[in-house]
Amino acid sequence: MACENQTFNSGFILLGIFSNSPTHIFLFSLVLGIFTVAFTGNVVMVLLIYLDNQLHTSMYFLLSQLSLMDLMLICTTVPKMAFNYLSGKKSISLAGCGVQIFLYVSLLGAECFLLAAMAYDRYVAICHPLRYSVLMSQKICGLMAGSSWILGSLDGTVEVAVALSFSYCRAWDIPHFFCDVPALLTLSCTNTLLFEKMIFICCVIMLLFPVAVIIASYVRVIVAVIHMASEEGRRKAFATCSSHLIVVGMYYGAAMFIYMRPTSDRSHTQDKMVSVFYTILTPMLNPLIYSLRNKEVARAFMKLSRKGKSGKQITR
Repeated sequence: MACENQTFNSGFILLGIFSNSPTHIFLFSLVLGIFTVAFTGNVVMVLLIYLDNQLHTSMYFLLSQLSLMDLMLICTTVPKMAFNYLSGKKSISLAGCGVQIFLYVSLLGAECFLLAAMAYDRYVAICHPLRYSVLMSQKICGLMAGSSWILGSLDGTVEVAVALSFSYCRAWDIPHFFCDVPALLTLSCTNTLLFEKMIFICCVIMLLFPVAVIIASYVRVIVAVIHMASEEGRRKAFATCSSHLIVVGMYYGAAMFIYMRPTSDRSHTQDKMVSVFYTILTPMLNPLIYSLRNKEVARAFMKLSRKGKSGKQITR
């Protein structure tokens, strides 16, 4: 097959995941519903944590950053997918593809490190409660969140620069609903083995290193919780930590499945289904998991709702 690096003058075609069959129309409507819930849930979480003074703690600051990342992640893929499906136009420009790659890789990487920071926060809160205000001060918490954003952006910059430097064959049909690096590599005319190894090394750093921090933190947490004298204290600690562990399990499991397999072992169908999980479903589930299992978030929501109702009554 002839190969030319003409993508700079044209672009790619996103094949998507939906057709015009009744089943796929229903599934597309379902995805839009999930997007709406995810968008609303994460916006509400960010606003609650920002507006409620009692939630101005390190744990909730990190949680607000997670919600912000999830909000940006779902807005990176779903609106373009919906526009292409509804308009019948499947093309995406080179610039648009590069922006998508940069944003979702950066956000995925940033979430990896942020989840590790959240695990460390729980470790300090449970194992060193008297030193919590020192070990998780506003400055340290800000540095953790800022470092997560910076490290994720560095990963995104490297991957988009290398991925778009390859020559691609004339068939520029990406078997995906967004510009995903593994799907893009299957179209390359050049040997991408070195880049695949680089992605694997990045995944070891971006995924396995934070996982090691999370495991080490929660081993210490579990030991400390088991030795707690208070039954109420154990219950509260397990409730808080279990929410975070559920999110970690969903997120890291899907990310490792996508990015730590060689191209030869990939199935486009499997990759698309798993991508739907971590780019659409997970951003919806995160705020639900944290809000439904957290009394302080529920209290803040009820307080904000009462203020809203009072404001409407006054205006009337």
